[in-house]
Amino acid sequence: MESISGPRMNAITTPNPPSLQLVDIIDFKWLMSAAGYHVHVERLQSDPEYAERCLLHAEQAPDQALRAAVTRLRAMLPVRQTAG
Repeated sequence: MESISGPRMNAITTPNPPSLQLVDIIDFKWLMSAAGYHVHVERLQSDPEYAERCLLHAEQAPDQALRAAVTRLRAMLPVRQTAG
């Protein structure tokens, strides 16, 4: 049996890209629901075109909390890259 008092490893891992947090997705889903939009969570995570449409709708919303949720999710979701 190994002792827990031996040397400790100090490892810090930073996900790249940031890992998708379920709490952020559920928050987004409920904020969208309050704005009158139904969000399919599994599809949001796996369909880039669907995710992009959801985020675009949310960016147009007057609700500041919903727009803040878009900012958090933009870097995490597999959204389709649009030409600029």
